Amino acid sequence: MARIGCLISTLYHGFFKKTIKLIHKPESFQREVKLLAFNGPLTWFLRGIAGCLIFAVNRGIMLVKVFGSAVYGVDAITITIEVDTPSGPIGINIVGLPDNAVKESIDRVFSAVLNNGFERPRGRVVINMAPADIKKAGAAYDLPIAMGILAATGQISATMLHEFVIMGELSLDGSIKPIKGALPIAIQSRAEKFRGLILPKENAREAGLVNNLEVYGVEKISELVGFLNGTAELTPVKVNTRDEFFDAQTHHDFDFSDVKGQENVKRALEIAAAGGHNAILIGPPGAGKTMLAKRLPTILPPLSLQEALETTKIHSVAGKLPANTSLISQRPFRSPHHTVSDVALVGGGGNPQPGEISLAHNGVLFLDELPEFKRGVLEVMRQPMEERRVTISRARMSIDYPANFVLIAAMNPCSCGFFNHPTKECTCSPMMVQKYLNKISGPLLDRIDLHVEITPVSFNEMADVRMSEGSATVRDRVIAAREIQTTRYAEFPGVYANAQMSSKMLKDICAISSVGQNLLKTAMERLNLSARAYDRILKVSRTIADLAASEDIRPEHLAEAIQYRSLDREKWGTG
Repeated sequence: MARIGCLISTLYHGFFKKTIKLIHKPESFQREVKLLAFNGPLTWFLRGIAGCLIFAVNRGIMLVKVFGSAVYGVDAITITIEVDTPSGPIGINIVGLPDNAVKESIDRVFSAVLNNGFERPRGRVVINMAPADIKKAGAAYDLPIAMGILAATGQISATMLHEFVIMGELSLDGSIKPIKGALPIAIQSRAEKFRGLILPKENAREAGLVNNLEVYGVEKISELVGFLNGTAELTPVKVNTRDEFFDAQTHHDFDFSDVKGQENVKRALEIAAAGGHNAILIGPPGAGKTMLAKRLPTILPPLSLQEALETTKIHSVAGKLPANTSLISQRPFRSPHHTVSDVALVGGGGNPQPGEISLAHNGVLFLDELPEFKRGVLEVMRQPMEERRVTISRARMSIDYPANFVLIAAMNPCSCGFFNHPTKECTCSPMMVQKYLNKISGPLLDRIDLHVEITPVSFNEMADVRMSEGSATVRDRVIAAREIQTTRYAEFPGVYANAQMSSKMLKDICAISSVGQNLLKTAMERLNLSARAYDRILKVSRTIADLAASEDIRPEHLAEAIQYRSLDREKWGTG
């Protein structure tokens, strides 16, 4: 018995104890086994027991969980990335509905790991991305997969992995590239009580908008490894959201005072800004349509913090935020080319992305040369213009993107561009003028509240050295009108401006006198206006009354609103 006890003690101190120390060093372990002074059956016995010991000890560290995130719409879903190194044939398996970019990540991860002094796994690796019914797309999962593999093979500490959401695309040298959707990922990380978020340094300020969440920006994989191992410190990003936001709100590159003349157009754009109305500018080339449209955001009310957050989330998901940007502080102005596709305009694709109408959310969408857009492209805008959102449906998912924008369209009055020009002669026949206008469908025109005709500015107006009214002055009147509307619609969720009124609300909010009723009846009959145009006139007249601080809609307000339906006139373009 004494000999057996001595043998067990010798095995423990001379072999098994050393084996446990060497289980993470396969080469050293093999050398130790070869140097054993045992021969014959005892050698095989000891090797078998050692293998069992290694297997038992390793099972405690083989399975590692890392947390990432998937962006769907303008929201994020937390993804659990499980990395296991079970026994079996050598190979890498990624399961959990990954797309090709995720499957290709293994090559990038291994190159980055090797180029930073770590070892690639020499056995089988299984990576599961849960929930398995949600498609995982893009290269942003490179970094969490790399951390999971390093932790599962014992090369880094897994102690803090459960406290953070980790996202980032890896280069082959281990540097970390920016990702899309950092802001919604940060919001979701805070909602699920994670301690912090680790992501590329270029996205750190964007994610740093979210308070009560530690946000760390990293440039190299080695920085993150040092942080997780406790050998290096990372400084969390701090963003003074309010100060930066309010400081940048009033800085505009354009101003209404830059525009000479065109007082009637400025008035129409002021009404559009005050009530959130859509407008179309019709005039010859060089009349200033684009110049005026670009200045509309300068007279819109400043973004609220909630609106800025919504807008930033959309641009973050689309990858349109500049590097090191935090919060969008000015209303967006989007001007797609007339060759744009319907998917690019309203959003969609295999992995749905927001389109131009969503990128213009809380801002202005400018469509120059409206008749040159494909008719099908324009028609898909009709429903989003009414509902202020767009729904993209796929077999596996349905995503809503907000699309609350002011549409400003511009067009020439005819093919040659000089119909109704004061000095140049139009070469188009009345039929050609009407044919050009018919490129825009009636239902789309019905959804545009203001039809504004523009004529070229005279030489005397251009040479006038007097400064015209600036954007700040106009914006003050617009803000005053919007405050009236905010009070009016306080009990109506989702309604903030006159243009958003439903037909049911018109009866109470847009009540008009008998004189106004007769005026409107005459206009409807003579101009052959549709029922939707009737609603538009009432909404515009309500905005004109708000600008005048009038509780009632007076006949002069109706008369001004009716004049902004020029394209509805029967036989418009016949001279």
